[in-house]
Amino acid sequence: MSRRPSASRRLADSASIPFVSALHPKVRRSPLLLGTVVVGTLLVLGYLYHSSGSRSDIAALNRYDGRVSCTQELPALIPILKKTYGDTMRKVLHVGPESCSVVPLLLEDSDIEAWGIEPYELDDTDNKCKSLVQKGIVRVADIKFPLPYRSKSFSLVIVSDAVDYLSPKYLNRSVPELARVSSDGLVILSGYPSQRKAKVAELPKFGRPAKYRTYSWWLRFFIQTNLEENEVATKKFEQTAAKKSYRSSCQIFHLKSSLH
Repeated sequence: MSRRPSASRRLADSASIPFVSALHPKVRRSPLLLGTVVVGTLLVLGYLYHSSGSRSDIAALNRYDGRVSCTQELPALIPILKKTYGDTMRKVLHVGPESCSVVPLLLEDSDIEAWGIEPYELDDTDNKCKSLVQKGIVRVADIKFPLPYRSKSFSLVIVSDAVDYLSPKYLNRSVPELARVSSDGLVILSGYPSQRKAKVAELPKFGRPAKYRTYSWWLRFFIQTNLEENEVATKKFEQTAAKKSYRSSCQIFHLKSSLH
């Protein structure tokens, strides 16, 4: 199991944006030149916005509650999971906020079928997300209750930014249920106790403040709920992560699927 903190990335300063210096008020330019620069800048920014796709949507998660989002790590984590689970990573269910962005990220691999569950109400959604929901690829479902899938419907279930908002009462139901719908493994991303709790403004969305639990707490919980660590996947994941110099800011647990 992985317990490795990482430093957050910094945004580039405005000097890295094309043509910004040409728009400085102290630099005199002809109206024609200024118009050309403005149009060119808008085109470049538009290209960057559209080409960033779901990755930029996921990166925006760090504004949720002032902490590092585990879902934000998925663009870097998914290639490592592919190496870890190999051909068994063929039908994947992501559970957590921004599933509408994670699912297209998974579908970039033509060998992967992907679905998602948004555990919280969707407030402002774009057309892509609405389309995924209408097609049933992404569902809005409260994970405190039984999932709308048969047992072993997916080869791998990935959970991020979801279990930290559940009380032990609901965790006892939800985590075994997540294991039930997987056939080859369950991957849980959870925050560290040192990370900040949700702001008061976010409580209506999540229902309760985040409760970040220790590594030892999770181990006891898995034993109590008859969930077994996938030692083979854990070892392979750690080896692959080390080769790629990947250091997670979240706790990552690899569990075996439910035997039932």
